Amino acid sequence: MKNAIRVVIKKIVRGAIYLWCKIYYKAEVKGLENIPKDGPLIFCGNHRTYLDPPLIVATAKRDMRFLAKEELAKNPFLNTLKWVFEAILVKRDEKDVTAIKETLKTLKDGKCIALFPEGTRNGLEKGEKVKDGVAFFAVRTGAQIVPCGIKGGTKENRKVTITYGKPLDYSKYKGNKDKEVLEKITQEVMENIIELAK
Repeated sequence: MKNAIRVVIKKIVRGAIYLWCKIYYKAEVKGLENIPKDGPLIFCGNHRTYLDPPLIVATAKRDMRFLAKEELAKNPFLNTLKWVFEAILVKRDEKDVTAIKETLKTLKDGKCIALFPEGTRNGLEKGEKVKDGVAFFAVRTGAQIVPCGIKGGTKENRKVTITYGKPLDYSKYKGNKDKEVLEKITQEVMENIIELAK
């Protein structure tokens, strides 16, 4: 019963977010044809504003679970969204084994997750080291990575554009634990995201 209620609420909320993005931000969506219709996927994009997660959720046309910092649960509204979209809360600055296991299970079940390699808003501008979580999950599960670039949605430029790139397949590295391989994948993914966000 609880899951049935969640499904209904999810559809309503996703529709409301989509309309909000279209009307207020004049959202333009590109590259939807690049998103596989089935199979496990890892959506990852650049992170600039609080708009980014709901924008991906509302436009990608695939159900997904977002990896989000656990502090979001302190906000009643965001905590409700966390329940609706079954977000996976992550403890920052430490290896969260519970979150890792839940994420791996989600992908192995053929579902989708979404995360931001920057780890925080405007991480690249702040000089933050890009996290290799997307590479780790891709090589552990064989899931394809869908890079997405977001631009606009700010006070200076309200119109927002999100572009989904072609899926990146690193299944040839499945099971590989080499740190250099993870860094190589992470760099390639970020290069794709940055190009899509231009």
